[in-house]
Amino acid sequence: MNKLGQTTGVAIIIAIFIFIIGFSVLNIVKPEVTTARSINGLNCVNATNISDGTKLTCLAVDLTIPLLIWGIISLVTGVIIARAIEG
Repeated sequence: MNKLGQTTGVAIIIAIFIFIIGFSVLNIVKPEVTTARSINGLNCVNATNISDGTKLTCLAVDLTIPLLIWGIISLVTGVIIARAIEG
């Protein structure tokens, strides 16, 4: 059988597995980010009464989910490309 086809097929299966696990973890992280931004946490809702440092922390917490999505997609793409080049 074609070795490149086998390698690419395995890479796609691994990539799908990583993608599913990654987005499952994302569902665990999302409520925690919402809790951190709430009135009981950083109070990001009330931008007029918080300090500049807290505003910066709110921005960092807001970037968590997009960075996780970007990281998952990068990892999946990297696995597929690395296996395709290797085989």
